[in-house]
Amino acid sequence: MEIATITIRLNGQQHPLAAPLSLAALLDSLGLADKPVVIELNEAVVFPRDYPLTFVSDGSRLEVVTLAAGG
Repeated sequence: MEIATITIRLNGQQHPLAAPLSLAALLDSLGLADKPVVIELNEAVVFPRDYPLTFVSDGSRLEVVTLAAGG
């Protein structure tokens, strides 16, 4: 069985992915699973509780912003 490949736009850059992929799995693959982040998918904010249930599709536009504290 062949794995489908899709291309998304991640923080302004083309990013190929094996599909289907949830936002939770995407964060895990980027090494951000345990980091505080804000995700905007196709210009709509996604709540963290919805990451496992929200899947990216070909052409999806994502902005992933990591939150950092400091002084």
